[in-house]
Amino acid sequence: MHGIEVADAQRVRTITFERPERRNAMDLAMFAAYYDALAAADADPQVRAIVVTGRGGSFCAGAEASLLDALQGDEAQQALQDALGQPAHLPLTLGTPLIAAVNGSAAGLGLVHALYADLRFAAEHAQFSTVFARLGLIAEHGSAWLLPRLIGPAHALDLLLSARKVTAAEAHAIGLVQKVLPRDEVLGAAQAYAQQLAEHCSPSSLAVIREQVWRGLAQDGPTAVGESLELMTGSFATADFKEAMAALGERRRPAFGGVV
Repeated sequence: MHGIEVADAQRVRTITFERPERRNAMDLAMFAAYYDALAAADADPQVRAIVVTGRGGSFCAGAEASLLDALQGDEAQQALQDALGQPAHLPLTLGTPLIAAVNGSAAGLGLVHALYADLRFAAEHAQFSTVFARLGLIAEHGSAWLLPRLIGPAHALDLLLSARKVTAAEAHAIGLVQKVLPRDEVLGAAQAYAQQLAEHCSPSSLAVIREQVWRGLAQDGPTAVGESLELMTGSFATADFKEAMAALGERRRPAFGGVV
């Protein structure tokens, strides 16, 4: 696929941004290929977790000039939708956990791709920047919705208004990333975490939990609690719950089925 490499191991699919000569900056074809790769991974019953990373010294430097040009004009939003073939918020709709192994700089659209992941593991030298305000742009691709929910309004406004570069250490301190590791360890750590999900957790549970978290950000507390009680009652009747209870009694690892 255009600028995208895909590899599988132990039920984990690793998607790599593969344009190191351009710091993994995206044109429209690469953007569409990435979303196609996410959709394909989510539809594959053998894939239990997804890791996204970049080749070389950058995670993703953002959008190429050609992509920025394509996003101009009155019909740009529909043109982007048509080119992607997927909703712009596709990562939020996945049932499969998504972990970002941020191996280097993540800026603009590249940062947004990291934000859409459930967890972010970062290399010690990685840097993060929203970029948008320094290009005369607004907070694109849902970043003004994502960032306050991940790190709070004040930190989000700091990153969006200043568009300054944030180190991995600061990103960890404000909760933007969950782990900071040496560069040569970050991908392996993200893959190992993903493999733990693949080996020990019910895919159906992971899909529902992911949906609960994202949907819950727009719900009031009583609604979210009431919904969780209904879901909990239903989960007691699932094959995965019965298998987990049997495995506990037999002191073995459960053999969970696919997403139902």
